[in-house]
Amino acid sequence: MASSFLLFLLIFLSVSSFILLSESQKISKPNRFVLQLQKDPKTKLYVTNIYKRTPSQKVPFVVDLNGRLLWVTCEKSYHSSTYHAPRCRSTQCSRADSHYCHICSSRDGPGCHNNTCGVMSMNPVTGLTAMSELAQDVLSIQSTQGSNPGPMVRVPQFLFTCAPSLLLQRGLPSTVQGVAGLGHSPISLPTQLASHFGSAGFAPTFALCLAPKGVMFFGDSPYYMLPNVDITRPLSYTPLIISPQGEYYMEVKSIKINDKDVPIDTALLSINKQGVGGTKLSTINPYTILHHSIFKAVTQFFSKELSAIPQVKPVAPFGVCFNSKSFKNSRVGPGVPNIDLVLHDKHVMWRIYGANSIVEAAPGVSCLAFVDGGMKNNGASIIIGAYQMENNLVQFDMARSRLGFSSSLLFYKTSCNNFNFTAIP
Repeated sequence: MASSFLLFLLIFLSVSSFILLSESQKISKPNRFVLQLQKDPKTKLYVTNIYKRTPSQKVPFVVDLNGRLLWVTCEKSYHSSTYHAPRCRSTQCSRADSHYCHICSSRDGPGCHNNTCGVMSMNPVTGLTAMSELAQDVLSIQSTQGSNPGPMVRVPQFLFTCAPSLLLQRGLPSTVQGVAGLGHSPISLPTQLASHFGSAGFAPTFALCLAPKGVMFFGDSPYYMLPNVDITRPLSYTPLIISPQGEYYMEVKSIKINDKDVPIDTALLSINKQGVGGTKLSTINPYTILHHSIFKAVTQFFSKELSAIPQVKPVAPFGVCFNSKSFKNSRVGPGVPNIDLVLHDKHVMWRIYGANSIVEAAPGVSCLAFVDGGMKNNGASIIIGAYQMENNLVQFDMARSRLGFSSSLLFYKTSCNNFNFTAIP
């Protein structure tokens, strides 16, 4: 009898150990992460909280889709027992493409050591840059199975820069301490996550779902919104183009309004040998910016298609505005003509509905949410702004070099506000 009990006990302990080991492996080898996004009402920039340092501390960052790295100010209140500044000409410096030895005349501390790597950090709103110290420290991020947040997971030697506080002085929300870059570069946030967790089957993919309380995913789909909607199912795909600066572009062949071609200079839609032209995506620009000739053609064509609705005095920075009461409402926003971005194939279109093309710029005044970018010829001809991406899932798949886009999730009776951030017990 005693031997039978001992045998049962051994089997029970073995099974329990196997289950615990399996669960620990799930936690130690996650293949998906999630971050909550908050839209700052004043700047219209997106902010996320990332846990860094030892002991772990929640730090707010502006999300910059095309940023090359994560930077944070370290001049005040940076306390961490795991902070380390790699020495000049180290492998970390090479990875960050740093060829400058940083020298600091102030007292030693985070952001101020001699013979460390110097890297340029940038305020993406003002364009102001400053030499910063390359550093590494613990970063913690929440895992997910796609529908709820799971356990926190640590990246012990995450590379970032300690930047001077002058970079925070203009253009950014007053609450943030830095910028989290998502660009295609060696030490951006998605690149480092893919590098650290790649052996665990982590896909070099991330996705944005912008909204006042939106979400960002790292790793491959599926992703779910309440009420249990797989928001990756309606994705269409187009080739993802990456500029030499690591910025994200897509090919737009033409523009349609109300299923009619808008007459534009299609030469502006291609990237020339000087790297000028084409269509870039951005979370820093709140609204889509169009080269002046494209802006003029789009606004005139849109107005013609809405000729039955009287215009009102424009509200800056927009060029065409209407009385808000003139529009009928639909599930996907004001009932206005659809705007289609025709992509690499004439059958592949990113459709922009009223919820993403019309914005209430003042009480009772709704405007076409596109901005005149002028005649400058030193950048993208079209910059897709954050407002046009709201409540659309936009997925950046590095492994397959493709961009996934859903068009409005409002059609599927959900939105980017609907991720269930209730942690799984």
